[in-house]
Formats: sequence, C-alpha cells, structure tokens
Amino acid sequence: MTNYILRRLFHMIPLLLGVTVLSFAIMKLAPGDFLTQMALNPQIAPETIELIRRQFGLDQPWYVQYWKWLIGILQFDFGYSFTYRVPVSALILERVGNTLILSIGAAFISWAAALPLGVYSALYQNTRFDRIASFFSFTTISVPSFFLSLLGIFIAAKTGWFPTGGAVSANYSSLDMFGKLFDRLHHLILPVLVLGFIGTGSLVRQMRSNFLEVMRQPYATTARAKGLPEHIVIWKHIFPNAVNPLITLLGFEIASLLSGAALTEIVFSWPGLGRLILEAVMSYDLYLVMGSLFMGTILLIMGNLISDILLAFMDPRIKLG
Repeated sequence: MTNYILRRLFHMIPLLLGVTVLSFAIMKLAPGDFLTQMALNPQIAPETIELIRRQFGLDQPWYVQYWKWLIGILQFDFGYSFTYRVPVSALILERVGNTLILSIGAAFISWAAALPLGVYSALYQNTRFDRIASFFSFTTISVPSFFLSLLGIFIAAKTGWFPTGGAVSANYSSLDMFGKLFDRLHHLILPVLVLGFIGTGSLVRQMRSNFLEVMRQPYATTARAKGLPEHIVIWKHIFPNAVNPLITLLGFEIASLLSGAALTEIVFSWPGLGRLILEAVMSYDLYLVMGSLFMGTILLIMGNLISDILLAFMDPRIKLG
C-alpha cells in the first residue's frame, strides 16, 4: 500500500506540469493582461505600468514567465495577486478551506442519501417507491446548479430561515466560540444542500443499476441457497460488490463537486476557491489563476488517490502493493 501511494504521488508530478503548462499557455493566449486594464486609467502613468511589468517579468516570453513561476512554486511562492494586492498563497489558504468544507459536506449528503435510495429502489424494482426515486433522480440530474442556487436564495429571502449569502454574519467577530460555530453552520446549510441535492441523482441511478446486476450473480443465489438470512445476503454479499464501482467514481465526483461549487459559491457569495478562480480569470490576474488551478488540480488528484485506497479496503481482491 505504501509503495502504491508513493508511486501515485510520483505520477502527480508530470500531471501537474502538464496542467500548469496548458493553463499558463491558454492564459497568455488571451489578449492583454491585468496591466492592460490599468493602462485605461488616465491617472496611472505609462512609465509606472512599464515599471510594474518589468518588476513582475511580464515583459518576457511566456515560457520564461512560466519557468520563474514554477521555480517560485517549488519555494512555496505562488506569486502576487494584482487584484487583491496580497500574496496568492494567502488568498488560497483563506479560500481553499471553505471550498473543502462545502464539497465534503455536499458529498456526505449525496452519498448518505443515494446509497440507501439506490438499494431500496433495486429491492423494490418497478414499485411506487422505485418510480418516485427515479423521478427524484432524473429531477436532480436535470436541474442546473445555478437555478437551484437561485431558488435557495429566493426561499431564504422569503422565509428568513437561512442567510442569503456569505460565510459569516456581520456581527461574527463579537460572537463567542459556540456562536461563531453556529453562525458558520447556519450559512453552510443552504449551499451544502444545493450541491448535495445535485449530486444525488446520478449516484442513485448508478447504485440501483449496480445492485440489480449484483443481485443476479451466482454467489448471491448460492448465499440464499445456503439458508443465510436475506439481510445478511443484501448487506454482506451484495452491497459491498455493488458499491465498489461508485468508490471508483469518487475522484470524478469530487471534480464535479468542485466545478458545481464554483457556480454555487458565486450565487451564495461563498468565499471559496471556485469563485476566486472565476474572479481571477475575469480580471486577468495571472498568478492568482495559476495558483488556484494548481491547488484545484492537487485536490482532484488527491481525491482520486483516496478513492483508490478506499476501493482497496472495500475489495480484498485488489492488490495495490
């Protein structure tokens, strides 16, 4: 297991290099940069803009800029944000925790709801429960995340049960420890529910399909023929084998959560990594874009690694050593 993890971490290096080179090249293909926008301000002298351009190396070829940025990454220096006028590493550390909390909470809700719904839809195939679960699944798959986010904001504004945006309240600094914890959880409920609702439908359909397929396998029939109780056959023999393909897709599920979190973060004004990337792209903030994409890529790779490790624990037939 240790050798496998070390190999996967080693394989991260060329993948990260490929993603960062491609992202950097695409950003440089866009016309202009952040300093081009500054040049439109008549109060800023052209000499000042040229001085800043030379100071940050933006007057050099893109591959030279990329090499300097890469050397800085190895020294844990992600560069400087032109928009926020602070180091990129400080912004990422401030935002990545919010995105992780949002994505992990949404994944927990999706899996906690999807696994039992998929199992019981398969057990009661073609019944009213199965049809209702199928309707729920197709609805969650079809509804766009931004529409559901806007609907959540509308409900929060009409009922007053939840905050309409942000991660904390205006009086957050004056609250005690438990008050701060409750305030953060209160702001987290709606965006987590929106993301969790969106990710549930496809998992329900996949779990139902896997369970129906495994139920017809010979070893399930043999277990029943030996006289084992039905709940033992379902949860000890069928369920672990039906859930294995879903664990394999866990890494891709994290990717979809991060992409969906970007729109949800924008609608709910949630200070997360997805919203930060979009703002950086819109403002041509090169180093902020690269630092955010670098961190997002690491999260996706680690998500795939975690899914492979969980699969090894769930399925003893897999040898990762």
